[in-house]
Amino acid sequence: MIAYLEGLVKFKGISYLILQTCGVGYKVFTPINLIAKINAGDKISLYTYTHVRDDALDLYGFADQENLTLFELFLTVSGIGPKLALSIFSINKPDKIKEAIIKGDVDFFTGVPRLGKKNAQKLIIEIRPKLGSLSELDLTGESGETGEIIEALKSFGFSTKEAKEAVKSTKDSQGSTSDKIKLALKYFAKKN
Repeated sequence: MIAYLEGLVKFKGISYLILQTCGVGYKVFTPINLIAKINAGDKISLYTYTHVRDDALDLYGFADQENLTLFELFLTVSGIGPKLALSIFSINKPDKIKEAIIKGDVDFFTGVPRLGKKNAQKLIIEIRPKLGSLSELDLTGESGETGEIIEALKSFGFSTKEAKEAVKSTKDSQGSTSDKIKLALKYFAKKN
């Protein structure tokens, strides 16, 4: 397995580099944001992941070990291969990706082609325990009365997370939707 390469960039493609090391050129797929920073002729070093299939041997390269580790975590999710995992890096910086996973932000991943909402949810569910706590994860889409209450609270300036906390405090209450919204507002008043 090739774990690290250092050499001269001979060619820069849309999604890959050809890196010359000791007279050998390696085709290394890299995140688009990394390719944007590099020019042909630059000397670089990459931490690599070697993906072996029956018909191919592909290298995926990253600027640091932390990004490589995150990439390898993505590969542990069924249905996510290396090309899809690499395309996740194209939507934002790794810190923002981790933050979205920890917060359970499915919408953050909607810009990734071929990922889809269900795979984004699966990615978050499977990776989040390795990055943070599952105690705050809630990927269920709110609908009906609960959704109305959350939307009403958000219109008052509360975050989705705060609105969901308030709804949980009123879930055993009886009454109309507007009564429950009032109870949720009282919940915020008690907190402050």
